[in-house]
Amino acid sequence: MRFIESLGDGWSIYLWLIVGASIIVVSLFGIRWAWRNEQFDEDIKYLVFTEADKDKMTPAEYRHSREVLEAQMASRDQHLQEQAEMRRPPP
Repeated sequence: MRFIESLGDGWSIYLWLIVGASIIVVSLFGIRWAWRNEQFDEDIKYLVFTEADKDKMTPAEYRHSREVLEAQMASRDQHLQEQAEMRRPPP
């Protein structure tokens, strides 16, 4: 406790600056991770629809939902294939 008392006035602003800068840096890394892992896809909402929802959607929306589903499945297969290749032992 004596160490903190020996610092004098105004030391806490530097602590707040360091904490604030740390929060900004962590946030930027989080946004970068999300961007690289396709987390900002606006069409993600179409993945909850199934064939049974066809009558609840316009033909254009339904067609778009199927295109989004196919693209997501292709992306999933690609990621799974990359993971399998990384796990394979070298020859």
